[in-house]
Amino acid sequence: MRIDRFLSNLPRFNRQQVRLLLAERRIQVDGLPVADPHHEVREFSRVECDGEILQVGKPARYFMLHKPPGCVSATVDPQHPTVLDLLDEPDKGDLHIAGRLDFNTTGLLLITNDGQWSRRLTQPRTKLPKVYYVETEQAIGPQYAATFSAGLYFAFEDLTTQPADLQVLSPKSARLSILEGRYHQVKRMFGRFDNKVTRLHRYRMGPLVLDEQLAPGQYRPLTEAEIRQI
Repeated sequence: MRIDRFLSNLPRFNRQQVRLLLAERRIQVDGLPVADPHHEVREFSRVECDGEILQVGKPARYFMLHKPPGCVSATVDPQHPTVLDLLDEPDKGDLHIAGRLDFNTTGLLLITNDGQWSRRLTQPRTKLPKVYYVETEQAIGPQYAATFSAGLYFAFEDLTTQPADLQVLSPKSARLSILEGRYHQVKRMFGRFDNKVTRLHRYRMGPLVLDEQLAPGQYRPLTEAEIRQI
């Protein structure tokens, strides 16, 4: 939200007062004086007027989790344990998952309360690759890579997937990089060749790589450097 709109929404200020406060640089956001009415204020921003706090600003939180099999990528589920159950953190209801994984898919899961950050990470237009290790029931044929690179039409969504990069590691295993995260996308891609995915593990999202020190079910906060990469 723009700072001028944020201030105007407070019952104590009218629009003329808001313009004057900004012109006199009496408003501070995160400790810095602000004069630009278009300056963005988020729920994490600390906003002050003449030293009086108008919004405390809640802390932004970012976690990397090594998702184990057998839990759902959801905040609440009546039947199964969720990935949030693995976090020993307060106010877990404020958190959401950036890029879900299927029930038995393992690997990198990112959890945050910062919606803008998670959208930058997951939206296809940002073109941040999601990289998976895949094992299959049958051998991976030479035609797979070209088909995945050209894109596959999914009738249910009425769309063609963006180009995906497949690197075959062994007859029945490969590394797959995709730019989207459609419903069961990887399994559906291999299913086009009637080849069942028997193991699926995500180890990278954009520049963020699963910490090798994290055992399945363990998590840690992201570093400032990792947060800034998105």
